[in-house]
Amino acid sequence: MESGPPSLPLLLLLTCLLHCWQGGRGQPSYTIDTVDLTILPSGAVQSGTPVTVRCRVRVSHDNIPHLQHDFQLRLDDVPVHSSTTEDDSIAYQLPRARAADSGSYECRVTVRDKSKASFGRKLHVAGLQTPVLYLSNASPYESEEFTATCSAPEEKGPLVFRFYQMSLPGDPKKIKQPPPSGVSSETTLVLRSVGDSTLYCDYEVNLVSGARRSNRSNEIPVIVKALYISPTMNVLPFLDVFEGDVMEVVCKVVNPPKNIEVFLTKDRRVLKKAPVSLSHLFTAREGDSGTLVCKAEWGNVQKETNKTLTVKELFSKPQLTLQPKDLFEGDRLKMTCSVSIYASERIGNESMRFSIYKDGAKLTDARTYNTTAEPPTNGNYTCRAEATSLSYTDVAKESQALVVKAKVPVSEPVLSVVGGTLVLGKRFQLLCRSDNGTLPIDYTLSSPGRPAETIVVSKPGEEAVFNSSAIRQTSDLSDFLCRAANGENRRSMSVTGRRLQRLSIIEPVSVPVLTVFPGAGDVSGGQNVTLSCSVQRGSLPISFTWFHTETEGPLFFRLSQKREESYSISSIRREQAGEYYCVGDNPANETKRSLRVVIGVKMAGWKKGLIAVFVLCILLILAMILILALKRRLLQFKRRRTGELSVKSASTKAERLSLTQAEVNEAANVTPGMIGKSVWSEHPSGSDSEDQNSVTAPEKPAEPQYAEVQIRQADSNPVAETPETESSEVRPSKQGVPEPADAVSRDTPQFAVGQPGVQRCVYRN
Repeated sequence: MESGPPSLPLLLLLTCLLHCWQGGRGQPSYTIDTVDLTILPSGAVQSGTPVTVRCRVRVSHDNIPHLQHDFQLRLDDVPVHSSTTEDDSIAYQLPRARAADSGSYECRVTVRDKSKASFGRKLHVAGLQTPVLYLSNASPYESEEFTATCSAPEEKGPLVFRFYQMSLPGDPKKIKQPPPSGVSSETTLVLRSVGDSTLYCDYEVNLVSGARRSNRSNEIPVIVKALYISPTMNVLPFLDVFEGDVMEVVCKVVNPPKNIEVFLTKDRRVLKKAPVSLSHLFTAREGDSGTLVCKAEWGNVQKETNKTLTVKELFSKPQLTLQPKDLFEGDRLKMTCSVSIYASERIGNESMRFSIYKDGAKLTDARTYNTTAEPPTNGNYTCRAEATSLSYTDVAKESQALVVKAKVPVSEPVLSVVGGTLVLGKRFQLLCRSDNGTLPIDYTLSSPGRPAETIVVSKPGEEAVFNSSAIRQTSDLSDFLCRAANGENRRSMSVTGRRLQRLSIIEPVSVPVLTVFPGAGDVSGGQNVTLSCSVQRGSLPISFTWFHTETEGPLFFRLSQKREESYSISSIRREQAGEYYCVGDNPANETKRSLRVVIGVKMAGWKKGLIAVFVLCILLILAMILILALKRRLLQFKRRRTGELSVKSASTKAERLSLTQAEVNEAANVTPGMIGKSVWSEHPSGSDSEDQNSVTAPEKPAEPQYAEVQIRQADSNPVAETPETESSEVRPSKQGVPEPADAVSRDTPQFAVGQPGVQRCVYRN
């Protein structure tokens, strides 16, 4: 059975496996096993012994071709040798080991990205090479420079060399130590002591383990020779001379060597220079006193001789004086040129010549100069004095400059108030100032009640400001006096307070007075009230402010050019009653408050009338209610009186009984005990025979009597009864026999209804 071609997924899997196998083959494997370091012949050798330092590495790997090894040798952590090779070992040769090769060695091997170091091995090289000393001149002169060289060529640097001088056996003295260098050191030495001595050198090497010092070098005897080049010096004619004397200074070297030079100096200034010897001529002047130095120089060797010269003044430096010292413009001035000291044995005072100069220009050949001080005379003045010495030499001296500047007299001062405003009753400051006058200027202020006070103005921009106490009235200003002066002997200028310039005087307001119109006290509501606030004194403008104690904040504010202002309240209301006050103020910023005024608000007249009418109405209503109540009580009283009714006989003439509805009702409610008794009201006719009758019932039962009662409703307003108002009648029936009534009780009076408005009352026993 034939197999078909491989499927696509199988081919892809084989391809991936092939790539993975090839990638695994591209990353070789290796490891550094060991790194060994050896020192041959041993770790401790003598100086000059050949030494080999060998480093070997062992690496395990999977047949990596041409594997490179990077070797690095370190001595005390300092690289000393590096090498890259395919070999597994290297050798570092020290043909002649020296002390500088001593230390701890270490080998580090790097293979590709891996590194490993060996254990450290120490090498100790014993012994140092003995140095060798060379001198350029073994017989130098004193202070002569020569060259010395100390070297140890077989050692390894840097080395520290030292040079020694030994004048006596066993007593060496270090004379120089140059800075560290290589294996040799060359330096310059100077020996200043004359005589025999020995020079030698040694060196020192600094290792990690410590410093090592070499043996002494070879010793070289040195003879230091004396150098006789000290110069001789002569000063003629003397060391003490006067100004104008001619001087000569001679300086030379006896038996000089070749190439020697001689210098004459004073105060480090070279006066003259020459080979072997010199002579210097000069005229003695002021300031020539001092030390003269004669110096001989050969190479770097110097010898010197010095002498002190004293030059005395032929005459002192002239002085220019001014009179007067306190000079003002317009004053006469005098300048005098003079000398205080002169050598009388050499010159006479009359032989001296004087001249005066201004700004370098000669004014006069005289000793004095007179003129008037003006601005053109200001300047720098000097004077010159001249005399001839015995040696016929002219000696001239000039004075110091005298600055002449005439003072400007102080002008009349101006007195002013600081700020330009004076508030009466408050402290203030006065400024006293003069427009002209040379500083310093003394200002003195005299004020009432206080001692005089002085202020000195000595710098531009300063001012004389005096603190003054308060004044109460403007006239007090005349008591102030200011004086200005800028010279002790000069007349002072003064000014009084009457002449104060640019002054604004502000008088604080007096206590304001609050007046109420139409008058303080109670006012009627709805009335217009005016509050007038006034002050007696105070500078304008004045601000007035009105306040109400029951109201927060001011009521009204007004800035006025008058001393009285008012505030009106239109139709004052009751809630506006209370305490009022006003406040006055002006630019003096001194606020004054008036006394408080109490305003009461009473009720208006029309309101009182309205209330009176209302009260009267209430009283009338109450009176009517009281009358009705009294009437009711009266009616009750009448009802009690009508408990017994008076009944007229049937034979008598008919009488009318006037009853109200209430009386009828009262009669209707007669109790059984009252049967047989009746009370009749007075007949309106007023008949004397029929005024009032009381009838006693007979012992035998009597027949019921009937009466007709005409009833009208009672008036709501009780009034007196009249014949026209009587509406009830009781009358007997015809024939004197009462008419029977239907269903009438015997004990209760009954009312029979007849004609409209008429009821019949039946009484039964």
